[in-house]
Amino acid sequence: MVGGGQLARMTAAAAVGLGATFRVLSESAGESAALVTRDVAIGSHLSLPDIAAFAGQCDVITFDHEHVPGEILSELEAAGVLVRPGSGALRYTQDKLAMRRRLRELGIACPRFAPVSSLADVEAFAGGGWPDTPNAWPVVLKAVSGGYDGKGVWVCESAGEVEEVLALGIALLAEEYVPFRRELAALVARSPSGQGAAYPVVQTVQVDGICREVIAPAPGLSPDTAVEAEAMALKIAAELGVTGLLAVELFETGGGALLVNELAMRPHNSGHWTIEGARTSQFEQHLRAVLDLPLGSCAPPEGTFTVMANLLGGTDPDIFDRYIHVMAADPAVKVHFYGKGVRAGRKIGHVTILGGPDDDLDAVRDRARRAASYLRWGTEDGD
Repeated sequence: MVGGGQLARMTAAAAVGLGATFRVLSESAGESAALVTRDVAIGSHLSLPDIAAFAGQCDVITFDHEHVPGEILSELEAAGVLVRPGSGALRYTQDKLAMRRRLRELGIACPRFAPVSSLADVEAFAGGGWPDTPNAWPVVLKAVSGGYDGKGVWVCESAGEVEEVLALGIALLAEEYVPFRRELAALVARSPSGQGAAYPVVQTVQVDGICREVIAPAPGLSPDTAVEAEAMALKIAAELGVTGLLAVELFETGGGALLVNELAMRPHNSGHWTIEGARTSQFEQHLRAVLDLPLGSCAPPEGTFTVMANLLGGTDPDIFDRYIHVMAADPAVKVHFYGKGVRAGRKIGHVTILGGPDDDLDAVRDRARRAASYLRWGTEDGD
């Protein structure tokens, strides 16, 4: 796995049970996955020699991020390296404009979009809104490449805000601002043999562009809409030639329509709940897919639901005493740390609680929120 972050760290744990020898290409020996993986190569994902030397010791390579340049991936494939997902698929996570255009060709519903390079372009886009919103402000500007966790996304209310973004000198596209009801995510897996598997559609709660909570399955989602979302994700995976996991982030509008927001071709934050909440975790499933093994069951244990809350860093780096308190206060809470130093607002772990038929969803959500808050701030009343 190229990349030494928390996704590689959790994938390493899944590899043990599969009997797979797992290697990591990490920027440093102190990265999250490097701290827990025996076989670590130190190198840059931006260096063809580093990745080529790493790949020479592997049967197949995969990724915990989308930042390996496409030309490097193509060079590896030309040299006979098994790259999963391949460069042709990963292009659509690295280039948002290419992704939007391809999905439109496939008839997949997305927000209205256009490439923009000037204030006049953005104003023309805003003026071309739907008939009932002829002046479609605010406008969402997105970096065509390189954005994640809310970075590279700007919601602009005025021409002045647009000019500030244009001054960054990066390639941009404009999208309509969607007044969505909530955000959903459909996580699927696809193997080189063409086998597909879909996890239950989940609800995600974002704060400042960062996922803070996941509820699996999405509460109150109609069975027809759930099937629609799963089928859409499987169609995208097949049409784009994805091998491994595909996460499709969705807007559910007030009218019930689904619009695709983003794609990720790797284990995803919206799937961390699967470690405890599904019969096959997303990390094991990703390995099964890239190794072309039969895919595992995505089903939750009978009658259960799961709430996952991300743990962000606070101002106190010493969380051990708070960790003990959380374990004692609610023994059903599962805490996962990523081996990262505490920094305000940084993702350093997550907590998961499995609910049963007799549990109230709001009560379980509150327990997860309180556990994450106490770990972050030392109080159950924080955010």
